[in-house]
Amino acid sequence: MLNLSRKTRSLLALALNSLALCFAVSAFATSYWCEGTHKVVKPPCLSAIRQGNCVPVGANETEAGNATLDPHVVQYIWETGEDKYAFRYFHTGFWLSCEEHHGAPDEICRSFIELPPESEKGVLWLSVASEFLYIALLGVGFVLMGLEATCYTDFIAGLKINAFAAVITVLSGLLGMVAHMMYMTVFQVAVNLGPKDWRPQSWFYGWSFGMAWLSFTLCMSAAVLTLNTYTKTLLEFQYRRRIREQ
Repeated sequence: MLNLSRKTRSLLALALNSLALCFAVSAFATSYWCEGTHKVVKPPCLSAIRQGNCVPVGANETEAGNATLDPHVVQYIWETGEDKYAFRYFHTGFWLSCEEHHGAPDEICRSFIELPPESEKGVLWLSVASEFLYIALLGVGFVLMGLEATCYTDFIAGLKINAFAAVITVLSGLLGMVAHMMYMTVFQVAVNLGPKDWRPQSWFYGWSFGMAWLSFTLCMSAAVLTLNTYTKTLLEFQYRRRIREQ
């Protein structure tokens, strides 16, 4: 019964670790950590996009088109105040920041690494490295848990692997937490000090952000369960040996 219970806990920890690994890779590879809108000035009155909606006073569209050739003709735009502005949806991740453009069939993306101020790029690269290590250590923990749950029948060897897997998984979780927090710090600095044509009007956390923290939660759950399995098994082993000695 002890072996069955221990194996069940090991398989559960393995399942939690595998889910954490899948969610971590998905979050790191996608660009929906933060979403929101950019506030941009609408296109000029006589651009190809706005030509049908805005013409000079007292002129038809043909005259308006010819008026662009005359620099002395004053052009009038009906929109004033907030009506002059449009809001473009954008989403951002570790690698890309993409936004929709009016008149363009696809989103236009730029590298997020180029957006933060120079003073914050070191922190951003550190968060990228921490995220890589987080995923790598999750993978190592998955392999160790798989070995302990399916391959090793020797009690002592399995117990040592169990302990090592718990330590690796806890370490990976801490690295993941640090990586997520550093990225959000860099993003918030970029919102205030980044390029003017990129600074968001409003933003909120996206599904990649939620997936990353769900991965961290599953990772720490797997680590706690693995450590609990090691501690419980070791205590029961010591108790049985004490009973036999008596």
